Amino acid sequence: MATAAAGLHRTWRRSLQVRVVTITLVASSLLVGGFAYLVADNITNVVLDNADADVKGRLLDGQEYASEQLSNHTGPLEQGLKATFESTVNYLAGGDPAQLGGVVVALRAGRYERLGVSTATSPQVNVNGMLSKELREQVEGGSLASQIRTGDLFDKEPVKYLVYGSPVPTRFGQVELYYLVPLTRWDSIATGSRSTVLATGFALVVLLGLLAGLVTRLVVSPVRVAARTAQRLSAGLLDQRMVVNGEDDLAMLAASFNQMATNLQRQIVRLEEMSRLQRRFTSDVSHELRTPLTTVRMAADLIYAERDEFDPAVTRTAELLHAELDRFEDLLTDLLEISRFDAGFAMLDAEPTDLVPVVNRVVDRLESLARRCGVPLRAVVPDAPVIAEVDPRRVERILRNLVGNAVEHGAGQPVVVVLGVDDTAVAVTVRDHGVGLRPGEEKLVFNRFWRADPSRARQTGGTGLGLSISLEDARLHGGWLEAWGAPGEGAQFRLTLPARAGDRLTSSPLRLVPADAPVVANAADGWTVDLPAVGTGMGLLDQAGGEPVGATTTAGPPPAAPVGTAGPAAAPGGPGSASEGLVGPRRPADTGRSEASR
Repeated sequence: MATAAAGLHRTWRRSLQVRVVTITLVASSLLVGGFAYLVADNITNVVLDNADADVKGRLLDGQEYASEQLSNHTGPLEQGLKATFESTVNYLAGGDPAQLGGVVVALRAGRYERLGVSTATSPQVNVNGMLSKELREQVEGGSLASQIRTGDLFDKEPVKYLVYGSPVPTRFGQVELYYLVPLTRWDSIATGSRSTVLATGFALVVLLGLLAGLVTRLVVSPVRVAARTAQRLSAGLLDQRMVVNGEDDLAMLAASFNQMATNLQRQIVRLEEMSRLQRRFTSDVSHELRTPLTTVRMAADLIYAERDEFDPAVTRTAELLHAELDRFEDLLTDLLEISRFDAGFAMLDAEPTDLVPVVNRVVDRLESLARRCGVPLRAVVPDAPVIAEVDPRRVERILRNLVGNAVEHGAGQPVVVVLGVDDTAVAVTVRDHGVGLRPGEEKLVFNRFWRADPSRARQTGGTGLGLSISLEDARLHGGWLEAWGAPGEGAQFRLTLPARAGDRLTSSPLRLVPADAPVVANAADGWTVDLPAVGTGMGLLDQAGGEPVGATTTAGPPPAAPVGTAGPAAAPGGPGSASEGLVGPRRPADTGRSEASR
């Protein structure tokens, strides 16, 4: 039943035609049902009134006849009174009750029954059960009364009777005359009328439903065609068009839709051509610049090697030339890599790789830069190998970009790199305690050439493409690259990759929001959770019981635990979260994890 109800609800929500036809059927059923009830009730009342008038007329005539026949008797004990009773009812019944449709006539002397005056009926049946006490009391009181009673007078089946009673004055007192008229014929007339009205109403409701379905289909079919055409257009089939029939409103809709699709196709083709030319231009320029750059590099290296023999101004110029050539070379490399991603030519060379030496190697290579920037840098990795099917070159490039970016923005505060693993995924977080990110900037940090503070001097001379390339590398692995940050609380980047190439990620071994940052939910949520700061014995938490597992720490002292309030980006999955930096399914990465590990 639940499955059927869900299917009906889904059909109701998805089908405009079903909703229109259902509403039409319900409304018309109520209207026609009410009308049929009123008509049937009116017909029943008319039939009953006709039967009542007919029986009442007979009764008045019978009353006059019976009074005339009994006027010759002066007492209830006279000889022949019983015979007069019987002859009177036989005459009023017509001699043959079948000729009057089963009418039973009864003449009763209720006041004199104790004197032996019995009730006479034609035909001879027992009518005492059909004459209620209320009816007898009204007639004995001198009033004309009627009732509808149901009974079996002829030992066949219960029949509904209209019982009419009237007082008959005589010289010795009052007797009662009763007519019991079966309503079988009248009931059949009323039932036939009601059946006709109901059948007509049902046919009318069905016709209205068919008419509503037909009219709705005429309107919904072009809309469905437009929806299917729009879906094909969105899938890239830009040559799809609607068929235009006639000159009505739906034809105008189809013509307008086709015109829109034509303009959209023309614009998309133009943009694709421009994008193709731009990518080709970037690739060609990058390749063409390689040759002169190599020549300039050779000359610059020669000058840089002999810089001590020049005067100080020329020496400084040689040093600047050498540094900018390094940056220029990195920029060309990044541009070539971006052009491969844009063209869809990037390939993943996945192989089982131990990520522990990869993380340590990245930290070791950037240690000199961290020391130059005054930023303590350390790595927290498990003692056991962490094996995953990844492209080691791309993973190392991602980590190099993340760690270098953290050192660049560390503001002299510690930077911690943590490696975690579970049954399905591996993750690396890079935590800095610098100026952090303002709300909304975690959505922009992966954009090409975007900088949080363009006025601040750079230490590493980056190209502005590192995080964009890292995002593409993570997407190529089928992983996630996410960012969290809050003003004054620093930032944390998390890379999550499937342990086996091609698997789908559902959760991450490490949390995105760092444990040393208080988490303040949106005011609308109505709750606040302050997480404890990380102490000096920082390590990975076992998911089952929350116990630290073995970890290796390199390069630098333990990080300080800054105290502050995280901004809106601190609430995972909420407004301002790093959902824009998510590669893969947009769902909270901590879903399904134990409370201890959270």
